[in-house]
Amino acid sequence: MTSTGGPATGSAELDAVLAETVRRTGASIGALYLLAPDGRLLHLDALCGAGAELAEPWETVPLAVPAPVTDAVRDDRLVWVGSQEEMARVYPRTAMVLPYPLVLVAAPVTGIRRWGALLLMWPADRPPYITGRERANIESSCRRVARVLEESADRGPPLAPRGGPRVIPAGTGRPSTSPETAVADFVERLPGGSCALDLEGRFTFLSTGACELLGVEAGRVLGTLPWQSLRWLDDPTYEDRYRASVISRVPVAFTACRPPDHWLEFHLYPDASGISVRIVRTSEAPPPAQGHRSADTASPTRAGRLYQLTHLAAALTEVVGVQDVIDLVADQIVPAFGAQGLVLSTAEGGRLRITGHSGYSARTIQRLDGLPLDTELTPAGQALSTGIPAFFADREEMRRLYPEAPRLSGAHAWAFLPLIVSGRPVGCCILSYDHPHRFPAEERAVMTSLAGLIAQALDRARLYDTKQELARGLQEALLPRTLPEVAGLAVAARYMPATRGMDIGGDFYDLIRLGDTAAAAVIGDVQGHNVAAAALMGQVRTAVRARTTLEAPPDRVLAETNRLLADFGPDLFTSCLYARLDFTRRTMTLASAGHPPPLLRLPGGDTRPVAVPPGPLLGIVPDAVFPVTEIALVPGMILAFYTDGLIERPGADLDDCIADLARHLARADARNLDSLIDDLVNEAGTTGQRADDVALLLLQHRPG
Repeated sequence: MTSTGGPATGSAELDAVLAETVRRTGASIGALYLLAPDGRLLHLDALCGAGAELAEPWETVPLAVPAPVTDAVRDDRLVWVGSQEEMARVYPRTAMVLPYPLVLVAAPVTGIRRWGALLLMWPADRPPYITGRERANIESSCRRVARVLEESADRGPPLAPRGGPRVIPAGTGRPSTSPETAVADFVERLPGGSCALDLEGRFTFLSTGACELLGVEAGRVLGTLPWQSLRWLDDPTYEDRYRASVISRVPVAFTACRPPDHWLEFHLYPDASGISVRIVRTSEAPPPAQGHRSADTASPTRAGRLYQLTHLAAALTEVVGVQDVIDLVADQIVPAFGAQGLVLSTAEGGRLRITGHSGYSARTIQRLDGLPLDTELTPAGQALSTGIPAFFADREEMRRLYPEAPRLSGAHAWAFLPLIVSGRPVGCCILSYDHPHRFPAEERAVMTSLAGLIAQALDRARLYDTKQELARGLQEALLPRTLPEVAGLAVAARYMPATRGMDIGGDFYDLIRLGDTAAAAVIGDVQGHNVAAAALMGQVRTAVRARTTLEAPPDRVLAETNRLLADFGPDLFTSCLYARLDFTRRTMTLASAGHPPPLLRLPGGDTRPVAVPPGPLLGIVPDAVFPVTEIALVPGMILAFYTDGLIERPGADLDDCIADLARHLARADARNLDSLIDDLVNEAGTTGQRADDVALLLLQHRPG
């Protein structure tokens, strides 16, 4: 696995600060994440209190992914998670790779620049809150880490590529007061067997009783992992119990069968230095879920790999468009398998079209793009047509079957993963390595499983992008491309679709020139943000335009539009605000069909909602009456027409929201309407995630 590690100099100082922080706060595990030079990834630099293998699923974390460490860095704030329930609720993806009872905090490491985050974990039996003193200790440690990083940066390059995180030993600090022989005698006298594992899970000690119960000699298994050296313990269930013990620092137990029928109970007792294990015989078999697996059963996937696969699968369920899939594969899946290159292609018209890549030159991609599916230049077409992945451990292995392929790039090993959905080829994912790379059966199984998930995500993303493209085309066709120039009037408008759904909606605005002496402004909101809402919006806008004439007052325009919609019998509600500006009489008349009132800002800065008595929503009451309001046109005055997506906030009163918008309009710089409209949108907080679409139309009377 590839990661970016700590400073080229000063690692010892960083390690000392991390170890001291873990000891002083009573944490069981500490980790330091550093921001990669490109600012897109967090890499695990140092780990204290656990082995590197345990951290493998979260060794590299994209900054865009919601997680405690990423939120701490992005928002520059301390993130506290007080329970596993809170973790599952706030960070479900993190909870999938940390399914253990624990408490954690992530704190930003910031000095003259953003460096990364400090992560600390405690067992779940500690209080689920953080005290002021603890917070101060953690923030002080973060400042110390930042100082060490900055001093290191002054002496040399601040970040240097590494092969993985540094693992810092965390001793208990308790000196041994008993002679070794006394300790050994004590252990040997205990019934059953005793053994010890380090934080990596390797045997460091076995008593005579443990050797007898396990059926092994100590010399053969010391320094090995139990689930690798003892075939009958080679099951993710048992490894997961060890992981739970290390991470949660809570004693755990499980039962396993040493063939043919020797049932053993294992009791694991963790602390900061490792795991003490007691082994005793038992006559009771565990529930069927823990049943014994025969010796000739294929070795299962490691628990760490399973968590990694689960984490990546969860990430794939969150992506939306094709570019999201490409970014996820490049940022998370490629590093997870230690690869350096990626080519992601889709099958279109009998050819492989490259949709994303990394680690390849533009010339190589140009040559590979558009190859026929039956190409013999690379194994991609063969893998896709047969549905069977192809793995090449070195260049010679590739050259024997595809002589031209090794010359296309500087890679030395490849994995060609066909992307198949319901028997239908979707594309191919190619991972490449800068050095020869063995593909163990376990890794091949994980890659193959992941390829199926990528295929489904890519297929969904292509369908989503197609729908989005059609939706955007529909939206652009229904909204005015440009607004007409009207003498005596400055205009600015903005439409922003909802970010949930199909990226289109029913909000609309329009400005209609009525000769040289008048104009009409209209804004409306059809309930919903989907194709049906957009289609009805187009009908409403067309109906309003068709009934707008120089002589038609606002109430008559709305009344005739209302009767037309009532005949259609729409299932969606529509609000509308219509204003007629008469520059000869210097008046503006308005009528509303259940729409929020416009805001009026006078030249002196006085800003208030215009009192427009609303009539009913369009299309509900065929003979509805729409009251008319008339106000004077004052030179320099600004009118803001908007839809409720701009102002509505969950749990807030609508009148209060309108008043807030009016106060901001009064304070804002009104010299440029385009800048003013940006200011209003930013203040309303609608530039990020939006549950509703937004339309905003600004008019300023500027008589010649």
